[in-house]
Amino acid sequence: MNDTVVIDEAWLHASFDTFNRLYFDNALPRPRLSLSQSRTRLGSMSCKHKLTWKGYRPYHFAIHVSTYYHQTERQYQNVLLHEMIHYYIAYKGIADTSPHGKVFRQMMKNLNEKYGWEISVSSRMSEAKPASVHSSATPRLILLLEVRGRGHFVSVVNPKYASVMEHELQRLSEVKQHAWYLSTDAYFDNFSVVRSLRGRRITVETRNELIAKLTPLKQV
Repeated sequence: MNDTVVIDEAWLHASFDTFNRLYFDNALPRPRLSLSQSRTRLGSMSCKHKLTWKGYRPYHFAIHVSTYYHQTERQYQNVLLHEMIHYYIAYKGIADTSPHGKVFRQMMKNLNEKYGWEISVSSRMSEAKPASVHSSATPRLILLLEVRGRGHFVSVVNPKYASVMEHELQRLSEVKQHAWYLSTDAYFDNFSVVRSLRGRRITVETRNELIAKLTPLKQV
C-alpha cells in the first residue's frame, strides 16, 4: 500500500505498544507520544536529566512524529521505530559513539534485515510533499488554550457555540491563556468539530508551529 494516511495519537500509542512487544521485549515504558508539524525533522526523541547519586539519569521521555508531510503508514512506522531505537538506548543508559553511532546502527540493521523494515539514519525531506497543500476551502474556527498544570490544547470549534465557549473561558481560573484563529490547513482535517471545551493536547513546539500558520481573530 502506497496510499498516504492521516495518523493520530491513538495510532501512535497502538503502534508503540505493538513495536515494544515485538522488537524491544516490552522493556520500554510508554513515553509521552505526540504529533508535531515540524518541517525539519520527521521524528524526534527527547528527555530530561536529573542528578542522582549514580550521576545524571534520563527521565520524562517523549517521542514526536511530524505530520507536516504526506507519508504512507509504512513510512510513519519507520520513523517511529527510528525514534524508539533512540529511546531504548537512552532509557537503558547504553553508551554509543554518537547519536547515530555503532549501537544505533546495529539495532537499525537488525530490524531492517531481520524484519524487513526500511529504517534510515536520515530522510530526504526535499522529496516529500507537505500535507498542507491540500487545504479545506472553508476556514475552520480554531481555539488554542493553555490550562494550568495540564499544558496546551487545540480544538476545532463549531462557530455557533464560540461565543458561549468564550464566556466560559473568561470565567475559568484554570485557563491561563486562550486565543481564537482561522485556518484552512489540512492538519485539522481529522479533528472533530466541538461544541464545548474539549480538545487535543499538543506540545509547546506544535503550538508555536501552528500559530505561525494561523490567522488570529480579535473576537468571536
